[in-house]
Amino acid sequence: MISNTLRYLPIILSLHFCAGVITSAQEIKEEVEKIIGNTFGEEVSYMIQKYSLSPEIKKKIEIEVKQRFFDAYIYIYTVSLDDTTIAYGFLDNVYGKTMPITFLVLLTTEGNIISSDIIKYREPYGGEVSNESWNDQFTGKNSKSDFTVGKTISSISGATISVNSVTKGIRKLILLYQSIKDEL
Repeated sequence: MISNTLRYLPIILSLHFCAGVITSAQEIKEEVEKIIGNTFGEEVSYMIQKYSLSPEIKKKIEIEVKQRFFDAYIYIYTVSLDDTTIAYGFLDNVYGKTMPITFLVLLTTEGNIISSDIIKYREPYGGEVSNESWNDQFTGKNSKSDFTVGKTISSISGATISVNSVTKGIRKLILLYQSIKDEL
């Protein structure tokens, strides 16, 4: 028990002393709401669902993408206008070098990316993945798209881990959508 505590002590101390590292769920929710409002207008409504991943789907996607899901669930936003679903938002985390990166992917009902946004970046380096211009390259991609970093996805010098993690994370969510869209 003591050895585990000592092993995580640097992380615990850095979380305690670094201002702004810990973001409340409320702050994340507010940022997602802001992005949805800016993307679709204030007339839309949305429903939030904590979606539990089935072990079969989870394992299949993790093997295909070569990245594990951060948890056994994600948050899904169903975006509606006049009682008609117009989009879905998938909120998830991936690990950067040591800390989670919280991100949102907005998808059309056909499964095409409308936008991707980094909601919270917690690492000291590699924050360029938060840039709108970098995230814009995912717009229009879908489950059949190529997500090869350095080929169809731009790499960022000094942010290799973050670029690869976020790119795989986005691809995981697109594949998840294709697997569960009939349930939504």
